Amino acid sequence: MSIAKVTEVISSSSKSFDDAVENGVKRASKTLKGITGAWVADQKVTVLDGEIQEYRVVLKITFVLDD
Repeated sequence: MSIAKVTEVISSSSKSFDDAVENGVKRASKTLKGITGAWVADQKVTVLDGEIQEYRVVLKITFVLDD
């Protein structure tokens, strides 16, 4: 029997939402072992003078706990 845990990660990118997701998963995998999935819980952008400055995502990362 496996037990999984979900943790929340906030990540950003100056390029795109996709890049922000990749950055978040890549960084989480440096610390968390056994990541099995992630979903985007929220998205937003920061805007300055009518230009998008940053894409931000809130990710829910699922990982399996070691026995």
